[in-house]
Amino acid sequence: MKNTLKNVLLTSAISLIIAGCASNPEKIVENSAAPTVAVLTNDYPTRDRVEFVLNCVAQHGGLSYINQYACGCKIDKIAEKLNFNDFESAKTFSYLKSMAGENGAMARDPKQSKDLRKQLKEAEEAAEKSCFVK
Repeated sequence: MKNTLKNVLLTSAISLIIAGCASNPEKIVENSAAPTVAVLTNDYPTRDRVEFVLNCVAQHGGLSYINQYACGCKIDKIAEKLNFNDFESAKTFSYLKSMAGENGAMARDPKQSKDLRKQLKEAEEAAEKSCFVK
């Protein structure tokens, strides 16, 4: 009886956690200084934040509390400067810019590509400084 009750409670708790994670993360917050401007907060999907943190931790010496915290801080700081669509586009352009020939030129040469890659680089540098990523 006790094990059954524990299993039901555990299953219920997991269901609530999953439901909370699956809820709509996008929230529109009205800017009090200019009521006509809406700012999208937390528009980065959890999966993408976790992937970023895991890649960052792997690049900086492996899993430790300090690396995990610093990398989590880094993605939060980047998210303050770039919305998710711009972040994703900048990452894609960055990956594809080293491709040779005409295919690489399509990702390397357009002004949008250069601007987004520059914004991402600046956001990452500022995040690394403020989050003490080593």
